[in-house]
Order: sequence, then structure tokens, then C-alpha cells
Amino acid sequence: MVFKVSKVPTTPFDGQKPGTSGLRKKVKVFVQPHYLQNFVQSTFNALTPEKVRGATLVVSGDGRYFSKDAIQIIIKMAAANGVRRIWVGQNGLLSTPAVSAVIRERVGVDGSKATGAFILTASHNPGGPHEDFGIKYNMENGGPAPEAITDKIFENTKTITEYLIAEDLPNVDISAIGVTSFGGPEAQFDVEVFDSASDYVKLMKSIFDFELIRQLLSSPKFSFCYDALHGVAGAYAHRIFVEELGAKESSLLNCVPKEDFGGGHPDPNLTYAKELVARMGLGKSNSDVELPEFGAAADGDADRNMILGKRFFVTPSDSVAIIAANAVDAIPYFSSGLKGVARSMPTSAALDVVAKHLKLKFFEVPTGWKFFGNLMDAGLCSVCGEESFGTGSDHIREKDGIWAVLAWLSILAYKNKENLDGDKLVTVEDIVRQHWATYGRHYYTRYDYENVDAGAAKDLMAYLVKLQSSLGDVNTIVKEAHSDVSNVVNADEFEYKDPVDGSVSKHQGIRFLFEDGSRLVFRLSGTGSEGATIRLYIEQYEKDPSKTGRDSQEALAPLVEVALRLSKMQEFTGRSAPTVIT
Repeated sequence: MVFKVSKVPTTPFDGQKPGTSGLRKKVKVFVQPHYLQNFVQSTFNALTPEKVRGATLVVSGDGRYFSKDAIQIIIKMAAANGVRRIWVGQNGLLSTPAVSAVIRERVGVDGSKATGAFILTASHNPGGPHEDFGIKYNMENGGPAPEAITDKIFENTKTITEYLIAEDLPNVDISAIGVTSFGGPEAQFDVEVFDSASDYVKLMKSIFDFELIRQLLSSPKFSFCYDALHGVAGAYAHRIFVEELGAKESSLLNCVPKEDFGGGHPDPNLTYAKELVARMGLGKSNSDVELPEFGAAADGDADRNMILGKRFFVTPSDSVAIIAANAVDAIPYFSSGLKGVARSMPTSAALDVVAKHLKLKFFEVPTGWKFFGNLMDAGLCSVCGEESFGTGSDHIREKDGIWAVLAWLSILAYKNKENLDGDKLVTVEDIVRQHWATYGRHYYTRYDYENVDAGAAKDLMAYLVKLQSSLGDVNTIVKEAHSDVSNVVNADEFEYKDPVDGSVSKHQGIRFLFEDGSRLVFRLSGTGSEGATIRLYIEQYEKDPSKTGRDSQEALAPLVEVALRLSKMQEFTGRSAPTVIT
């Protein structure tokens, strides 16, 4: 059939400024007439013509509620805007890291390469008819759209008067692999549905020694557990862990992707990954069941990860530091060395110590993967991470949850390659404690205050900025809260000048830096769909090996008390406790 292009009148909408995480709202907002269409057209209008007309674009996501309807709308709008072909993961499923891999690695049968992607996800936020939906655009490098593009999208949403759509184009069957072709006013338009996992699995096999990992997983002394929290990681878990690496089917938890994530919260942390936490022996009940040696979880779109050992939690800050410290020996992709490492500002300084020890380039950047992407594109960074359970490398331009799990399995396999027949395997806890003995321990925790009144959150941050102008007043409050906490020697709002493009990012978090290396950081998060989320980061460095085995919350209790007193958290927010502690 030959489709026609319609120009549909519309009005500007409350799109909010989309950042690295894209636009996130409740489903009830996205299903309003023209709402999704306005954002998609605003994005097309923000791109250069050659990135749209005649281009190949990827459209897929984490499978959350409204995704299938959104894919059909975007396909029809892409056709009307002159896009040449759309690639869709089977059933509309592609993890965020897999989208990045597809943009960077996949070549169509006609030699075509994707120049961008619409990713349908609200990441670790809940899904379902009454929960969250999201959309973001990634560029030709496979990474999130830079601020110059997201600023244009935002401006376009405030002035848009019409959008283009091929209303008579029939819906495409996205459950069946194959190509559907249509005739357009100017040229043919194709929609290709392809296997969601193949390109990504191929990339992982080029990075890691799958045979060495397979030997570890086949050891009777080693057991493994992976929880996809009913997110899109389930579309990859069976293929990679069972088919490729020989793990038992029973190793997989919640690996059937569901539109509402099974009614759960697809955020891989100790609060929401309840089933995995219990299975790994970190829950309240003490079961006599044999516990797995290694456990991991993913979020909804599979770019975040949580790593657990038997009765042992690995903080994301420690995780990226340990991966960097062991990457050259344990992961073939890095055998020639690391170009550099980077972390987000709120992430603990564990990676800094590794970088100094190994004489690596080191970068501290604002929260947001696009900052890592700039460094990677310039050849300055190999491994990077954020404390919000995001870890990755320069193989793609997004954080990658399954990559992080494979990195840990590679380290375990390397440490045990001569020990598989021994009495006891080197465990996750062994590796972490040895790391602390070598580099010191960064006691670290994060308090999340979710869905706080946005005005109250802004008032709290403004109060902290004003308080920073007098370190004398700050230290008076510190000593009143806890006399044995060291003095604050510097306080500021983090500002970053990108060494690649020279751009400056201001107001990236409020920091209080203590004489003994401890830190308090306050930041407003942009990942929620309503209200505001205040994140409080608390860190204390301990070099004495005899003092690195304390309970983290116990070790940090004095600093927590100081942070709550400094910020007047309860006074501003009305909250007596955080929503989540990690």
C-alpha cells in the first residue's frame, strides 16, 4: 500500500525539559491526545534533516505498559517524516544497553546503519496503567542526546502547532521477525523486526571469556542467581546465562518481561529486590536452604545492576572500583590496558584510589551518562560508574547491567581458575575484603526521600547553598550534632567543565567536604515522574585495615546525624525517615 502524510494540528504541551533520562510522566499523561506525538515531532524537528529523512532509526524499550501502542505511533510518525526504515526488537523489547549496541554494531542486509533511537522506558520506575512511562532519544554514537538537542526538543514542545503522521498506515506485527514494506509519497518505508538478543550477545562474547565463565558456573561449588525483576533483562538472561554459559534454569528469577513488572518496583536495590535479597541470605529470616555464591539483579530497562555475594552486598561505588582494579587481568577486552576511569560526583571516591594506585587518568563528572560518553568518544575513559547502580565501559555509550554481571563473573572465574578443584572458592566477599585491605574502605550510603513536595525540596537546597557561605556556622552545627566528627574544610556546588567540548554544567549537587576525607552530598534527582526526590550521600574513608569490617550504617551513624541536622531535612520535608536506604 501507499500511505499518505497527514498534518495534525496541535498545541504546545507541558513536556518538561528532557534530560539524559528523557521525558517521564504517568501513563495517564502520555495517553492524552497528541502528548506523545508532540514529543516525537519535537524531537524530529530538533534533529538535522539528514538524521531524519532517509535515515534508519531504532524504536523499542523495556516493554512497560503503553509501549506497544507507542511503537505503532512512532512508526507512523517516522514514515510521515521521511525516515527510510525502522528497526524494532521482537515484541518491542530491547534493553537500553542493547539499543546502544544495535546503533553502534548492527548492519542491515542492505548495509544500513542506525543513526538514532527512540527508547521507551522509565528505567527503574514502576510500570502499569497507573504508573510510569518514558521516552528518550539516543544519538548516532549510541548515547543519550546531548543537552544541545534536549534543549531544542524542549523549546519545540513549547511552540509546536502540528505534527506529521501516516494515519492510514496499518499497525505492524512486532511479534514476528521479518520486514514489512510500504510505499510512501517519496520512497519505500520498511519496518524490520529483529531478534532482540543476537547483536548484544555477539558483543558480550567479544568482550568476555565465556569459556572461563562457563567453567566457573559448571563447578559444583559455585551457584548463581539472577533476578530480572520482570524487566527487559529477562529477554537476555536465558540466552546468555543458560544457553551460552550453562547456568541452571532455576538460577533465573522473574525473567519473564511484564508490562507492569509483575506489580513490583523494578529497581535493583536491597529494598525492592526482595526475593533475591532473601535468597542470598540478606533478609530477616535465616533459612537453612543452601545460599548461592553469587547473585545479581537488573532494573526495568537492564542498564542498572546490583551485585550480591552470600549474605553480602557490594555497593555500586565499590563495584566499579573493583571492576577497574581487576579488568586488565580478568577481562580480555581490557587486556591492553585501561585508557582511564570516571565516576559521577556523588559516587564514592573508591575509584579515585584505584586510579591513583594504577596511575590511570581519572575524571569526576556530573550525574548523567552523556558525560561519560564524551570522554569515551575522545578515547579518555574505559570503565565508569555511578552510585545509582549504573556501571559500564566504552563498549557502548550507556550503562550496562548485564555487562557488569559478566564483569563480576569474569573476576570470580579468573580468581578461581586454578582453584575449581580446591576446598573452597574465592567468594564475592573475599574479593571485596581484599580490595579494602589494599585500597582502604569507603563507608558509603544513600538516603532517598522520594515524592517530596517540589517547592520544599528547592527551599532545602537553597538553604544549604546559603549555609555554605559560612563554614564557621556549618562547623558549629556539626559539633552540636556530633562532637567527634571532623570539621568541614570546604563546601560548594559542584560545577564541571567538560574537557572534551568545553561545556560547563553548574548546580550539580551541594557538597560538604570534611578534613578526614568524609563527604556529604545533597542532590535533586530527575528520575521521578512526579514530585521531587532528594538524594543524600554519606561517605567516610577508612585506611586502617583493622577498621574496615564495621557495619556500614553503624560506621556512618554520626555523619548521618550531622547531615540531617545540617539540612533540617525533617523541618523542610516533613519526613522523619528516607523512602529508601542503599
